[in-house]
Amino acid sequence: MKLYYAAGACSLATRIVAAEAGISLETESVDLRQKRTASGKDFLEINVKGFVPALQLDDGQVLTEGPVVMQYLADLRPDTGLAPAYGTLARYRLQEVLGFLNSEVHKTYGPLFYPTTPEDVRAERKRTLHNKYAILEARLSRRPWLIGEQFTIADAYMFTLTSWAAPLGVDLSSFEGVQTFQQRAAARPKVQESLHAEGLD
Repeated sequence: MKLYYAAGACSLATRIVAAEAGISLETESVDLRQKRTASGKDFLEINVKGFVPALQLDDGQVLTEGPVVMQYLADLRPDTGLAPAYGTLARYRLQEVLGFLNSEVHKTYGPLFYPTTPEDVRAERKRTLHNKYAILEARLSRRPWLIGEQFTIADAYMFTLTSWAAPLGVDLSSFEGVQTFQQRAAARPKVQESLHAEGLD
């Protein structure tokens, strides 16, 4: 399988999940502005959406959308506990958290990446993120990881998203649980390995 990624983008979460699961992936970086892969391919021919991650399966099909790609990889190695089994309430709790991270946190960060975003919009996005992280803080006050005692794909996703906060000027210093979570996740060997692979260590 081949992962199309951009260093430090949300595709980092997919790389972390693969590493945690012991799944070896071929990787190729993508210039998201030019929509070109490192080998010069038109990325839009691989993923018409133009976003990473895109996971090319061994049969040539391409799977997109980070939460789906991560669940796919986790289900290849169910013994790792990276995703609870389908049909269990725990699996729906995982999807509940993934949905929140995807629609309420990930998308709120979006405008902050663009230098043309007006300052009033930036300020509003930062306030919104503060409110969203308050919900995550409350959750992490009761458990070490988002779902419970086990590191899951949701944690890989949150770690990746939250790594954007400081560079984008989002102050999360008041959230002790979130800060501790980031430190705990960053200390995991496979997370360190993934950061190193993308030149982020």
